[in-house]
Amino acid sequence: MFSFLKRTKPAGGPGVDLPPLMLHSTLSGTLEAFTPLSAKEVKMYNCGPTVYDYATIGNLRSYIFADTLRRTLDAWRYNVKQVINITDFGHLISDADEGEDKMTKGLKREGLALTMKNMRVLAERYAEAFLEDLTSIGVDTKRITFPRASAYVPEQIALISTLEQKGYAYVANDGVYFDTKKFAGYGKLGGMNAVEQEAGARLEINPEKRNPADFILWKSDNKLGWKSPWGLGFPGWHIECTAMIFTLLGKQIDIHTGGIDHISIHHNNEIAQAEAVTGKQFVRYWMHNEFITIESKRIGKSVGNAITLKSFMDRGFSPRALRYWYLTGHYRTPMNFTWDALEGANTALARLTRAYLEMKEGELDKEFLQKFYACIANDLGTAQALALVWQHLPTLNKSTLKKVDEVLGLGFAEARPPKKLAVEPKGELDTLLKERANARLAKNFTLADELRLKIEALGFAVKDGAEGQEITQK
Repeated sequence: MFSFLKRTKPAGGPGVDLPPLMLHSTLSGTLEAFTPLSAKEVKMYNCGPTVYDYATIGNLRSYIFADTLRRTLDAWRYNVKQVINITDFGHLISDADEGEDKMTKGLKREGLALTMKNMRVLAERYAEAFLEDLTSIGVDTKRITFPRASAYVPEQIALISTLEQKGYAYVANDGVYFDTKKFAGYGKLGGMNAVEQEAGARLEINPEKRNPADFILWKSDNKLGWKSPWGLGFPGWHIECTAMIFTLLGKQIDIHTGGIDHISIHHNNEIAQAEAVTGKQFVRYWMHNEFITIESKRIGKSVGNAITLKSFMDRGFSPRALRYWYLTGHYRTPMNFTWDALEGANTALARLTRAYLEMKEGELDKEFLQKFYACIANDLGTAQALALVWQHLPTLNKSTLKKVDEVLGLGFAEARPPKKLAVEPKGELDTLLKERANARLAKNFTLADELRLKIEALGFAVKDGAEGQEITQK
């Protein structure tokens, strides 16, 4: 169940006044002062993964953004109910109701038969890996609810039935569709009007659809799935999120986040479904993060340039360094991934952590915290907030930096001084360390990885910090 942060005292301590929190609304396209539906709590839903493979570091940007937003809401003394869904069964259609199903693709990749049991096994394996990744980058998963879509199929069927009864859904040979012409406001998120929706529709229009923008609510299947009034089959992807939000958070919520790729179709579809049922505004604040790229190409499994957190860590980088790197940019700004950039972020974080460990406790620096919270209040201005930390680092104390990190999530409170070797490296170990250092300088990370494994085989662990390689004995 949900855990709540009690409103006990101001985030910055006595004497620190929090400025109005301004957030960018995708719906209005402007900065808006945040005012929740209830003075006591904030209901927030973050679009989660389809767990058919490991998350990429591109995927993780959405969750670092969502966690930074969560931490900010905590700092502004709101009780937050947060939900991140887990899509855990197949025959879920893509945003545009086309393409190979992701869960089916995962089963084929791992040589597993297409059965419901195997889908569950595959899903739980990668759901667990996803949760481990979140913990590694500083997300407190204990404070979040992670519903599996498969646990809410009855609610999804009930919602589709309601849409059918209200005249918003129609039955076709291959399933049940939402009739977008019946919903007057369709496409309002991101300013997508009817002409743009049809222009962006599929090249080969599905003859079962009345309109090109209509989307699947229930996909018929004669072999797998759940029983329903429309026969055996699976819910469409869009209806899953709406049903889980209605069940876990209510029919109106404060914040809904996701990547910018969700704006034009998935989130417009969510709005249409929800508001067709209730006649009320579904979400008050829609917020979306930009992509990251490698050589100006979007990171993704389908593109073939996916980098996982494990591969990132295998090169000696701290997982929090990925978080640090993201915080150096604005969540609505595209960022281009390079290993040099990550090397810089890793070094900067190590230096900041070492500075924290060397600091003394003290009274909170209220003047500094006022400036820090002002940066964050401006639509999560983490880049400006980090710059402010570096600017004032010589005069900050441990208590103040710890308070700052409640928003940034870089893990200072968990930091411990590295254990040093009792003796200087000699022989084969010394040779391998020198070779690895040279390999990293030459950006030959493949060789550096191979040398790291040889070092580990000798009984030592190597980590890259601000002052080079840090060696500890296992």
